[in-house]
Order: sequence, then structure tokens, then C-alpha cells
Amino acid sequence: MNFGKWIGFLAFGISLYILWQIRQVLLLAFLAVVLASALNRVVLRLQRSKVKRGVAALLSVAILITFLVGFVFVIAPPLIDQFQQLVQIVPAGLERLRDWVDQLQSRFIPGRSLEDYIPDSNDLIRQVQPVAGRLFGNFFSLFSNFLAIVVNLLLVLVLTIMLLGNPAPYRQGFIQLFPAFYRHRIDDILTKCDVALGGWLVGILFNMAVITVLSGVGLLLLGVPLALVNALLAGLLTFIPNVGPTLSVIPPIAIALLDAPWKAIAVLILYIGIQQIETNILTPRVMEKQVSLLPAVTLLSQVIFAVFFGFLGLLLALPLAVVAQVWIHEVLVKDVLDHWRRNTDSTSNQLPDQTNYSYGSEESRGPS
Repeated sequence: MNFGKWIGFLAFGISLYILWQIRQVLLLAFLAVVLASALNRVVLRLQRSKVKRGVAALLSVAILITFLVGFVFVIAPPLIDQFQQLVQIVPAGLERLRDWVDQLQSRFIPGRSLEDYIPDSNDLIRQVQPVAGRLFGNFFSLFSNFLAIVVNLLLVLVLTIMLLGNPAPYRQGFIQLFPAFYRHRIDDILTKCDVALGGWLVGILFNMAVITVLSGVGLLLLGVPLALVNALLAGLLTFIPNVGPTLSVIPPIAIALLDAPWKAIAVLILYIGIQQIETNILTPRVMEKQVSLLPAVTLLSQVIFAVFFGFLGLLLALPLAVVAQVWIHEVLVKDVLDHWRRNTDSTSNQLPDQTNYSYGSEESRGPS
């Protein structure tokens, strides 16, 4: 390679390194794009009512913030109250567990005692005290992490408002990064990404609503406390496929176990049934009509993005997979692979390994 190619290769490597170092910022920017794409539908409806775009953008963000704050005020007080009850009930629950184990031991394992393997409430308190001390010692670190979360949320909120207020310059700026002959094609791909994100959003919101209703009705019939809160939590965690439903079953099972052991088993059966409905009915009939993502691709994208980008990557795994699928299909498949053609000599018989390949023709290398 000549000197110019080495410089280009070095610049490309440095660019990849910089992008990797700011990957969290890029994910936050992508989250703002997803929110702006979702809220843009509300903005367009308000614009049809003769509302200016800037005002419509602010109203859309205000609606979103009101919903989130209202949800926090609904869910936080019952959870705090339930946690206080849990702290009071845990020692009694441990004593009850000791009694059950003693009964099982005397019935099935006579002559042996399992008391030494089950800590009483005093032992538990002594074990928890060092942990509490370490947590208190790391208070500054916890406060810093909380402050970082708040700053990131504010950054996403500001970016969302900016993108909603006037998205055209940002879109045109991104398109300008590509060669002139390909910019019209990039504009078309961005439109398809927006349509795909909209379809994914419709599907996931429908799934969340159905899961919330089914969970709430089931928990109310079982008589589990905080049915509404747990139903809302199950609906929200549906946003994270595979992982979210597993996490959503933990709080209602813990609450039901404090009331009666059979309720915990019933809650587990209920959530397994709801998960089967979502997997076998909702996702095939709703999500695949909106966005044709295969289940294996969904799971692999969650694992890959979680490994490379942490929790934020797991949260955004599905919209990232939706956008990546559009780009791969449009750029790699349509613009590259579909245009490869085989040049053969019509006057001679060539072996397969003697075949020459070239990419497309001058007319098929992209719009000018």
C-alpha cells in the first residue's frame, strides 16, 4: 500500500476507536432518535390541528413526562409500603421456614437436625450489618451513579426536543456524510427505518397493553396484593423481550409467598401462561406483521448488545436490531449482493473456480 492508503487506514482505525469510546453517548443519542420518532406521530397529529411544530413538540414531550411522573407516583408509594411490610415479615417468615424444616426433618429424616443450616433472625441481622455498613460507606459512589443517570436522562430529553423541533437539518447533515451519488438512496433508507421503528412501536405497545390487562386480571382473581402495580410492571418489562417477562414475575411471587405458598405457585403458573400467549399468539400475529424479526435474531441481538453495551444495550436491543435489519437488507443485500453478476466467456466452457465476478454495472451502482 502507498502512503495515502496507510493514512486512510490509520484514520479509519482511529475513528473506530473514538466511536467505541463514546458508545454510551451514541446509544443515548439513538434513544433520543427512537423517542423522537415515536413522538413525531403525536406532533404530526397536532400539526394537523394548526399547532406550530415547536409548540407541538413541547406538548408531546410534556405528555410523555406527565405519563412517566404519574406512573412513578402511582407505583412508588405502594412499593415503599410493601417493602416496609416485607422488612417486618421476613423474621417471622424465617421462623416459619424453620418450623416447616423441623417438621420435614422429623418426618422424613429422623435422628438428624437441619437447624444449623438455617439462620435465625438474629444471625441474619448480624450478617446484614456488615453489608449495610459497606453500602453506607459507598454512599458517595451511589449518589454519583444516581447523578449520572439524571444527567443522561436530561441529555436524552434535550436531544429529543431538539430533534422534534426541527429534524430536517439533522437528517440532511447525516445524509451529507455519504457520497453524492448515494445520498438519495440514504434518504430512502432513513424513511424505511422510520417506518420500521413505527411498526415496532405499535407492536410493542399493543403487547404491553395486553400483558398489563392479563396480568392485572389474573392477579386480582388470585387475590395477590398490589395487583395493579405488578400488572403495570409486567407490561413495562415487556419492552425487553425474553428478559423482561422473567424479571416481572419476581415481585408478585415474593408478595404472594408472604400471603400463602400456594399463591406463589399460582402466580408462577399464571405468568408462564401469559408468556406462552405472548410468544405463540401476540408476537407472531402482531409483531411479525409490523416488523419481521425472527425470534432467534431477537434473542441473539439482546445477548450481543448486552455484552458490548451493558444494560442500555439490552434496553435498546430491539430497536437497534430493527434499524440494523433495514440497513443490512437495503445496503448489503439490495445494493451489493443483488447486483453481483458473473462474467463468463460465452465461447468457452469455464470451470466454477475460473469464473470472474464483478459488482453490478455502471447503471446499478446507486442513484446519482
